Formats: sequence, C-alpha cells, structure tokens
Amino acid sequence: MHDVTPRAMPLSERALSYGRGGETHPESDLWSPRAGDRHYERTVRIGVGEECWRAASTAVTSWEVKTRSGFEVEPAPPTGPRLGIGERYWLIARAGPLRIREPVQVTATVYEQNRHGFAYGTLDGHPVAGEEAFIVHRTPDGTVLFTLRSVTEPGSGPWRAAFPAILVAQRMYRRRYLRALAP
Repeated sequence: MHDVTPRAMPLSERALSYGRGGETHPESDLWSPRAGDRHYERTVRIGVGEECWRAASTAVTSWEVKTRSGFEVEPAPPTGPRLGIGERYWLIARAGPLRIREPVQVTATVYEQNRHGFAYGTLDGHPVAGEEAFIVHRTPDGTVLFTLRSVTEPGSGPWRAAFPAILVAQRMYRRRYLRALAP
C-alpha cells in the first residue's frame, strides 16, 4: 500500500482548509448554505422506534457511516457515544493499491433528545476543502431519519487538478453513506 497523503505534518499542526467550521449546522432542521457554495443535502428514512433510534445515534456519532462505507478512521474514535469539537482524525480511503489519507477535524456536534450528529471539516492536505455532516433525527411518530450535508470546494495543490475525478468518487461515497445505517 502506498499512502497518497503524507503524514509529514502532524494533524495538530494543520489548519482548516476552508472558511469557518460548523457551516453545515448539524444542530438545525433547516440549512441555508451560503450562496455560491457547492452544497448537498439529502435525508433518508432508516426505520422506526426506540431501538432503531439508539442504534443509529450510536453508529452516527462513532464514525460508522464512514467505516461502513469503506473508510478507516485513525486514531480509533473513542468508545463513548460523544465526539468532541476539535478532535482530529485521519480518514483513510483505498483506491486500488493507494491509501488516501484525509485529515479532518470535528467542527460541530449535536446531542439532543431527538437529534444526534456531528460535522467534520477538512484540514490542509485533504483532497477537497469543505465540511460534511452526519445527522440522525427522529420525528414525533418515532420515524428515524438520516441527513447528510456537505459543502465542497476543490482542494489545494495537486488535488485541485484531480477535483473532477474526486467529485465522481464523492457521489459514489454519498450513496454508500445514505445506505450505511439501513437495517
């Protein structure tokens, strides 16, 4: 395996590679991305009931949407049900013999009675610049929903030239994310 994104610069020294953290507002039912941003939002039904809610809430806040979609997360996320703002991780995607290491930081969290989730932002060295949010929420009738939100811009340096191909991969991963919590 060959790492595409070198780890020469530690996660702790990397800056966010886009505007301000929390742009996807996982705490809000309604989202109004800034005009001109390349944004995405989709909500899918996962199931119904308390058991479904507990399983989905735990899965979404322990990076399982990513791991069930083919990514590795380093370091391993904490075993507790809550991520903390500012925590940093490597998300690792495989493309044939390549390992693409994506540096990210948790930028927003929500832990409410009927809404759990988080957003992470890209750090310098990530193939794209932007933010992604994974949100599980439930309606008064007990229906459990999963919402995916993102804001994406081309990454910097050599990643900028690869942006059209990255967008194709992003569409594939979004489909996987939206199925990741299905029973």
